[in-house]
Amino acid sequence: MNTVARSGVLSDAGIAGGASSYAETATESYPHVAEEKIGVLLLNLGGPDTLNDVQPFLFNLFADPDIIRLPRLFRFLQQPLAKLISVLRAPKSREGYASIGGGSPLRQITNEQIKRDKITKLVVLPLYPQFSISTTGSSIRVLENAFREDAYLSRLPVSIIQYWYQRPGYIKSMADLIQKELETFSKPKEAIIFFSAHGVPVSYVEDAGDPYRDQMEECIDLIMQELKSRGVSNDHVLAYQSRVGPVQWLKPYTDEVLVELGQKGVKSLVAVPVSFVSEHIETLEEIDMEYKHLALESGIENWARVPALNCTSSFITDLADAVVEALPSATAMSTGGSTSEGGDQDLINYVVKLFFGSILAFVLLFSPKLVNAFRNHLI
Repeated sequence: MNTVARSGVLSDAGIAGGASSYAETATESYPHVAEEKIGVLLLNLGGPDTLNDVQPFLFNLFADPDIIRLPRLFRFLQQPLAKLISVLRAPKSREGYASIGGGSPLRQITNEQIKRDKITKLVVLPLYPQFSISTTGSSIRVLENAFREDAYLSRLPVSIIQYWYQRPGYIKSMADLIQKELETFSKPKEAIIFFSAHGVPVSYVEDAGDPYRDQMEECIDLIMQELKSRGVSNDHVLAYQSRVGPVQWLKPYTDEVLVELGQKGVKSLVAVPVSFVSEHIETLEEIDMEYKHLALESGIENWARVPALNCTSSFITDLADAVVEALPSATAMSTGGSTSEGGDQDLINYVVKLFFGSILAFVLLFSPKLVNAFRNHLI
């Protein structure tokens, strides 16, 4: 998991992110914060900085057991299969990143990493409105491992905001953007509101108890209730995008629903990237290019896309309120560390699993039928 972070000092006015100079500003305006330095850590899924980083980025992504979940019996194949998948997918992904400028814009937006500011209390704010074990869950796991290995961080009081899709400020901000985009249509009431959310494998929900689907559906209901309170009663649809691999993902799929809507005679559609709070490849390339082309090709004549929330002031203010509300619950994430004996055993297990897994991956790579099968499902 590539996790990008930003730290800063929280004042009564909200979040001041990114650099230690904010501490001086906050101290001048609010003297009481000088005694307690509060950090805010924003978590998000990273992306490759350059086209050369695409394949290593994909490997890290698919090697994360919270993102690609293998049965316990086959977990020793995690890294070899991640290598295989990343090699096969890299060419297509590289084309996608090339089309939006050669890399993910997320690093430019959140390029200030957490500073050694002698923080006394930390609030962790994942930039995923809904909780999933593949996003917030994975990020928190990485964070806990890092804190456990550091004597100072293991004692630092931390509060984690697990999800915030139901917050009034977020819901109203989303409704504002949708309502504004609908007004660009000549006949706003005829446009379908098309919510496109990032998908997860069905097994995450049905087998691992991931609350993502339920939270997403509730989130859509809350947004539509807010719109209806403003007199906006357009029909709406929820679909899931960005599936990968041969397993079943949450349905309906965005690409299939777009074709169906076109066949039903829908002419106007506004796409809403509901699980994305900042622009990146899934919005700039997958929605704006691939899905727009598919929609127009399917008979939809009027297409618009609601921008991601990014730095919308009402949204940022609501996140600041969430941070303030989370402060009282801060506690140390970890108080112990692993023993050297356990670490040695883990290293031996890792080497053994990697050795046998690499042999299997080698066989897969040089089996034309298996490679073609993987290509048909993964590319």
